[in-house]
Amino acid sequence: MNTEKRFSAVARTRMAVALVVAGCLALVGLAVTGQAATPQRLEFVQVGHWVYNDAAQSAFHVDGSTNRVDARADVPGANGSQVAQGDGSGYVVERNRITEFDKATLSVEESVLPPAPETPFVMEVSGGPYLVYRNAGQIVRLGDPAATVPAGGPLSRPVATTEGTVWTHRVDNGSVCELPKGAAVMTCPAQLPPGHGGGLTLVGDRPVVLDTTGDSLHRVGPDGLGDGLPLGIKLSPSAQVANSAVGDRLAIADPERNQLHLIDISGLDQDRPSAKPISVELSKGSRFNGPLSSSNVVAMVDETRGEVLTYDATGKLRSTTKVPGQGTAPRLAKGEDNRIYVDSSDGSHVLVVNGDDGTVVDVDVDKAASSQTAGAPSADPEPSGDQPPPQQQQQQQAPPNTQQAPPPPVAKATPPGAPRKVSATSGDGSIKVSWSPAADNGARITGYRVTWTGGSTRVGGSSRGATISGLRNGTPYVVTVVAENSAGIGPGASAKAVIPGPANRPAGAPVVTANATAGGKVSVSWTQPDLRGGTLVHYLVSVTGKGQRTVSGTSADFTGVTGTATVTVRAVTKFGSGSTLTGATGSRKVTVPVPSDPPTITISTVRMGTTGLVVEVRADGKGASATCQAEFNGARSASKACSGATSLPINNVIFGGAITVTATIKTSGGTGSDSWTGVPSMNGGALVWLGPMALVGLRRRKEKELL
Repeated sequence: MNTEKRFSAVARTRMAVALVVAGCLALVGLAVTGQAATPQRLEFVQVGHWVYNDAAQSAFHVDGSTNRVDARADVPGANGSQVAQGDGSGYVVERNRITEFDKATLSVEESVLPPAPETPFVMEVSGGPYLVYRNAGQIVRLGDPAATVPAGGPLSRPVATTEGTVWTHRVDNGSVCELPKGAAVMTCPAQLPPGHGGGLTLVGDRPVVLDTTGDSLHRVGPDGLGDGLPLGIKLSPSAQVANSAVGDRLAIADPERNQLHLIDISGLDQDRPSAKPISVELSKGSRFNGPLSSSNVVAMVDETRGEVLTYDATGKLRSTTKVPGQGTAPRLAKGEDNRIYVDSSDGSHVLVVNGDDGTVVDVDVDKAASSQTAGAPSADPEPSGDQPPPQQQQQQQAPPNTQQAPPPPVAKATPPGAPRKVSATSGDGSIKVSWSPAADNGARITGYRVTWTGGSTRVGGSSRGATISGLRNGTPYVVTVVAENSAGIGPGASAKAVIPGPANRPAGAPVVTANATAGGKVSVSWTQPDLRGGTLVHYLVSVTGKGQRTVSGTSADFTGVTGTATVTVRAVTKFGSGSTLTGATGSRKVTVPVPSDPPTITISTVRMGTTGLVVEVRADGKGASATCQAEFNGARSASKACSGATSLPINNVIFGGAITVTATIKTSGGTGSDSWTGVPSMNGGALVWLGPMALVGLRRRKEKELL
């Protein structure tokens, strides 16, 4: 009896200590992750990150503190699925299905349909997780209470505060809206000016709007946007702001200009000037995802090179790490544990970015998948009152259990996933489509259905391609492939539109638009033509009298154009490794307008030059290109282009006393002139030179004296 009481007391003491330690650890975790404010009720930070492994058709949990895979849940899903975690559940998120599993039992609970067939932005925050369907303008809260909240329009990348308020920005009307934790209705306290683009971030756990049109940052308050903090740089409309600040710097990526900027944001809350922005050059020609920030690190993914880059607050590159795996671009995710996780597209690897120093560790999920069955590592049992002391437990351990562990739970078969890597190529009156296998989701795939506008066909479950014949050349077709099994038909996957036609045909003619100003500037733009199945190399653009240019975009400017000119644009394409083909010509005639008003010229000063006179004029061509010339006593300056203040030197002349100088200006709109009479100046004073007439008079006076 005493022994039982003693062990009961020990158990109670250990339980009390465990509760105290757990509470302290939770509070420490809150402080470390920037959530130092005491909450009304104790909440635990979600540790680690879940990733979906295509090959294993399972979700795996990566512990960021140990860089190990420590749990596995066998959940059917399409390749490339995301995983979101809440307090008690995890969710495998596909484009056409959301499957919930219990994080304790690692068993499938239920599946629901999403509000839109698109890949959502996942947010793991207090009260969530949330799935933000940005194109559809829908926000799904998977936590308690679950809800689907309409945002009213398409959204930029959202952010969420530590207490669980989700902030969104409507890209169509500039509204800045909030969805508090547990709410089902959004309110919009602020709005960007009409026509301004932007994005959201957090500074000091409070929402801030980046105005990419006004190149400024604004706090969001109950009365709207606060005063703007100038960035000190010019951004392109596609610039992306990080989710939060790193110290006193905020990361903004401008992929169009191949730069990452770190902006001093201390001026938002302090009455002092901001420091100069730090700009880091990014690889030219690459496509980037990010930036994403932790407490001390900024991370970006170079999708073209398949690399994750980490920087500190000063812009110093901390690491460059290759992302293993195959498929589409890697994914960035911010964990609640102050780490950044980079998933390979197939879930075979997870790169764990240390949020304090930017170091990166590669966790091989495929390796763990080959050695781990469903379930989490077992924990040691809690001591009870009728158990022997720890010393006796060590002495009385049973021999190792030689029985095999029970098989993992098997979920009920569901319809297959979408086929992967669907692609199509055009032929003469035909299209050849190919794909990689879809996930069978627990039941063998019995066939694939291939559909297009005007027809469909079915092939066997082992097929990886089909050829569609009898199509109309020159007509675009979108081909969709779906998989079937005994549980039903899965979601479809489509290839890009292709146009059947004879192989290696030159591209069609672009539609050209051209505008001209009176100053001779011609602005040209055009639409991409039908490339006839080829790959665009560049465009050849010409304007009469200005030669031909090679242009990679769809616009160009020419200057010095006069009269009526013809603009031509041709697309240059390539098929595979073959030679280039120049497409049909798109053209447009443009006439440089003649100014309605004649030009004007005013002589401001006439002064002595090193070799004669210098006539200073003010020329106004009324928007047209102008030439000016000055004249004195039959001697003329060179005719030169003029606009505004212009100097016209008249060389090799001599003069004396008051003289008369004239100046003329000519444009396509007419001619203007001005005259000036006076004594030329020199260093601010009058200059008297003996002019031609004075010399003649002096010579005649000397001749009379001789007579």
